Order: sequence, then C-alpha cells, then structure tokens
Amino acid sequence: MDKKPTIIVKARRKGHATPHGGAWKVAYADFVTALMAFFLVMWLVGQDASVRKAVAAYFRDPGAFEQGKAASLLEGGSGLHPEKGSPPAQARAKQDQQALERAAADIRQALQTMPDFAAVRGQIEIHMTNEGLRIELQESVSACFFDTGSATMTAQAEQVFARIGQELAKLPNGVLIEGHTDARQYASDEGYTNWELSADRANAVRRVLQRSGLGQQQLREVRGYADRQLRNSTDPLDARNRRVSILVRRAEEAGPSQAGTPAKPGGSRP
Repeated sequence: MDKKPTIIVKARRKGHATPHGGAWKVAYADFVTALMAFFLVMWLVGQDASVRKAVAAYFRDPGAFEQGKAASLLEGGSGLHPEKGSPPAQARAKQDQQALERAAADIRQALQTMPDFAAVRGQIEIHMTNEGLRIELQESVSACFFDTGSATMTAQAEQVFARIGQELAKLPNGVLIEGHTDARQYASDEGYTNWELSADRANAVRRVLQRSGLGQQQLREVRGYADRQLRNSTDPLDARNRRVSILVRRAEEAGPSQAGTPAKPGGSRP
C-alpha cells in the first residue's frame, strides 16, 4: 500500500488592523468645512444690503477687485461694520440731494424778500436736474440783467446774484457758471464777439458770487457758450436766449477746477 505524503498546513495568524484608520480625517475635514460655511452664511445674514451686494460682486468678477476697479468690500474699509467708516454712497447721495433741495428753498425765500422781486420773478428758474441744482436767469424784452451788448450788470441783477451767492456759500458743492447770448451778431467777427460777451457775463456773475461769500475752492468752471445753446431755438433772437446759468453740482460729480474762456475788451453790437 502506497504511502501518501503528509501535508502539513501551517496557518499564519494575521495581525489586527491598525486601530482608527485615516477615514475619520476626511469626515472631520468635511465637518469643519461645513461649519465654516455655516458661520459665513450667518455673518452675511447679519450684514446690510451694501455688504451683501459687494460680496456677490466679488464672486461674479474677482478680477475686478484685484485690479482695483471695484469699490472696497466694506464701505469705509475699516472693519466689519460699515457704520464705523464713511456712509455708503447711496446714503451720501441722498443727503446731498436733500441739501440741494433745502438750498433751492432757501434761495427762493431769500429772493422773495427783495424789493421789486416780482418784476423778475418769471425770469428766474430754480430746479433740480441730473447734474445738480440749476439756477437760470433769463432776460426779457422789458427787463434785462445786463446792458445791451455789454457785461455791465444792472443794480437789480447784482442784488439777485448777491443773494444767491450768500446761500451757495453755505454749501460745500462745486459751482459752474455758464453765459449764453442770443444769435444777434456784432458788426465784425474780428474783434469782440458773442463768445467774449457770454464769457464776460459769466465772469461778472462769478465776481459777484465770490464777493458774496462763494469760496474759491467751490468754483469749478466758468463757461461762455455764445449762441450755441439757445433756449428758444425756433427764435434765435428771443430775449430768453440771453441768460446766465449757475449749476450747483452734486457732491460726487464735483471735478477739478478749470479756467473759463478769457474775455477781450471792446466792441459793440448793432
């Protein structure tokens, strides 16, 4: 009888797996990430609309923030509380609008206290525009603010502009002065023209405003438009085309000071 070989099986005892493997680290990292996201959401909920809008703008276009083209994430740039920095632009614009509206009311009231104001009441317009507060004085056939063809101001006009200057001096806003003429031309275009006349009249108003208290730093521009911006384009010779406009610019629109058109003496209109 053949002998079968004896097969000996040796079972090796396997060691226990290392306790607490690395899988828990992944779960913990997920938990911390979710917790951080939760706190960010809670922080955003507690912020005002301007901060939330800024955060949304950052995630839409982060490159604009890196290039300095966007506003600071937090108004004022001094901490997490916008109220500790400068007021938001929207609030500043509203405050400026209210200040200009109060100035318009004060100017109307100041002018009404002048003697003989009723004679020129219909020639003075004070209203708000997209650029700011515009005060416009238009001449008429019966009442003029300047001598014919000259930048010499009448006594009544000087009193009107002085009252306006006293009120504008109370504001920090920049002021722009515009002079306009009708289309009636001088006898010769080689000397004194409507360009010089419109600039001279605007500068005459500037001098009265500054004597009445308008600060040098408030003056932005003095412009002479001649007859290029007619009030009544259907009648270029209409007296209403001869006017002076004072624009009190909104605070955010105030720009650097620019010199007005230089004036030249002499000349006469037919």
